[in-house]
Amino acid sequence: MTTPSQLVDDHDSSTREQLELVVRSSTTSADGVLALVLASPDGSPLPAWEPGAHVDLVMPEVTRQYSLCGDPARRDEYRLGVLLEPASRGGSRYVHESLRTGDLVHVNPPRNHFPLVDGPAYLFIAGGIGITPLLPMIAQVAAAGRPWRLVYGGRSKASMGFLDELAEYGDQVSVQPQDVVGLLDLAGLLGGLEDALVYCCGPEPLLAAVEGHCAGWPVGRLHVERFAARAVDETLVNEAFEVECRTSGRCVSIGADQSMLDGLLAAGLTVDSDCEEGICGTCELVVLAGEPDHRDDCLTDEERLSGEIILPCVSRARGARIVVDL
Repeated sequence: MTTPSQLVDDHDSSTREQLELVVRSSTTSADGVLALVLASPDGSPLPAWEPGAHVDLVMPEVTRQYSLCGDPARRDEYRLGVLLEPASRGGSRYVHESLRTGDLVHVNPPRNHFPLVDGPAYLFIAGGIGITPLLPMIAQVAAAGRPWRLVYGGRSKASMGFLDELAEYGDQVSVQPQDVVGLLDLAGLLGGLEDALVYCCGPEPLLAAVEGHCAGWPVGRLHVERFAARAVDETLVNEAFEVECRTSGRCVSIGADQSMLDGLLAAGLTVDSDCEEGICGTCELVVLAGEPDHRDDCLTDEERLSGEIILPCVSRARGARIVVDL
């Protein structure tokens, strides 16, 4: 089983160079779901990853994050599951309508804010395309002989991807299309659950409902991954603060009406960023002193408690000053 110390080091700059990959195949997994396989054009091994990791697919108009859903032991390819979103802003529509086998694409290497940690047993809950990060987790847990089960919901069975490979697990997988059985019985699934770790990925209503049922659980038992940011909490108050950038020797004032990221960029400092919604982790900075006011939907509970990382696109300082490695 994976332990936190075995995870790929997301802070190793040597692994962060953008990759140019070729589309090895693009196949239909369900209605509106493509399984996209990418490989190095020269066959060289790709950067390693662990279950829960995602990559950034850089497209002509946008960059989007997609979970890796293949086999981490296969260093020759990355597999992604891409849902065609009805209100696509150019990402999923480009993958479905424009990408073809043999095309070259640019990809930022894997990073992981949804790691699989060691536990006595597991309950996986997937909603729709949220099955993708759970597939390699299930394979690893099953190979290790740990107790587990998957409850997989979706609008209809025809819209639920990767059912063929899940079928090999038999009755450990419960497929529950909404048009047949209705909404998932979360109270029944989570009520009285003993020491199992819960991993959940899917649309926001599902995640919010699961978090509500698990409120008060010990930190580290519930793990969720979001594909979109939660609604902004209008009750939060923004205060001005200072950011000391230890490496560059700069001190930047952040106004109450601007994000930490915008302030750093306006000061001429270089910070990689993408979603600017606190869900992808691209802009993360290491905190050397001070306390972050975490407002992201990306970091794990353990990362939040440690106070060692901040996502400046949405998060701020809790206090007048914070020191970062920049």
